[in-house]
Amino acid sequence: MAVHIPYIDKPNPVTGVTNAKLGVWLFLASEVMLFGALFSALITLRMGVSDWPHGYDVLNVPLATLNTVVLIFSSVTVVMSWAALKMNNLKQFKTYMGLTLLMSFIFLGVKAVEYGTKFSHGISPATSNFYAIYFVITGLHGLHILGGIIVNGYLLGPGSKMWQSEPERFTGRIECAGLYWHFVDLVWIFLFPILYLL
Repeated sequence: MAVHIPYIDKPNPVTGVTNAKLGVWLFLASEVMLFGALFSALITLRMGVSDWPHGYDVLNVPLATLNTVVLIFSSVTVVMSWAALKMNNLKQFKTYMGLTLLMSFIFLGVKAVEYGTKFSHGISPATSNFYAIYFVITGLHGLHILGGIIVNGYLLGPGSKMWQSEPERFTGRIECAGLYWHFVDLVWIFLFPILYLL
């Protein structure tokens, strides 16, 4: 017998948040463990190897700095898209969400240039432990960016029809997507100095 769990727009009296937001927080907790394990592997490898290269000597710091600025800007625009819905302005929501998507594509484009340069010089994950962990962590982060593009693109396009019938529920979806996007940005904020600047 199937149990129907209704969508709750109001915070649950037990948890203090909506079911959707609680679900996203639990998902993000698992993501913290995933990236935490990779960061631990990076630190362990770095401490165990005497000739570990400095990121600023072998990686493109200016491109990574540009990507950092792009992601921080996208965090602002995703918040503004949610705020626009709270002010009942769907047009402004679409503008800010469109900017968020634009920044996402710019990030992936810059990362593609960086990867292309490495591959054209014969550098791959098999080159060294440093490059193995670099490609794994940044590649996984890139996949998370791609996931955010898919979700945010859907919410900007066909998913925005929900605004007409269930505006509060749609606003909650944007808030949950924003939480995920902030997590992706936060991972990069840690990744950038650890890989590129140390």
